[in-house]
Amino acid sequence: MMTQHDQASSGVTVLFTGLPSAGKTTIAHALEKRLIDEGRKVEVLDGDVVRTHLCKGLGFSREDRDENIRRVGFVADLLSRNGVTVLCSVIAPYRSVREEVRALHGDRLLEVYVSTPVEVCAERDVKGLYARQRAGEISGLTGVDDPYEPPTNPEVTVATQGESVEESTEAVWQALHAR
Repeated sequence: MMTQHDQASSGVTVLFTGLPSAGKTTIAHALEKRLIDEGRKVEVLDGDVVRTHLCKGLGFSREDRDENIRRVGFVADLLSRNGVTVLCSVIAPYRSVREEVRALHGDRLLEVYVSTPVEVCAERDVKGLYARQRAGEISGLTGVDDPYEPPTNPEVTVATQGESVEESTEAVWQALHAR
């Protein structure tokens, strides 16, 4: 069992995966606050922010989506190897590239499946993506007209349609502390 000091100095990557508007970023930011409060070094790699900077120029083909996740995984690996808790809030729709990231990290990866039905995500529609897809303005929306392959064995599954942000955050926090 790790002591609190060991937990604060050892890095880990938490990979939040799920559909657009599932709640990944909301949970990541709630968890970030809790981890900072307990003295951890924390970075959030939000998929939208990463695409603007680190992955600018990548599109939404399968190859580009995979490359996006490889780059996020690489940066997360660098940070977590150096004692940072990295919270990656990304759709990461394809199982194979998530497994590549897992292999890179070894036991420093905690995969969190934010299991929210597409109907609930479409109601939330935080970025207006579902409305734009219905209007024919965009295509290739993950979970609607592009595939999402749910994780087969995530360390944590949270169902945001049936629990509060606090409950989802607590489940991930507990899993981190059980490591």
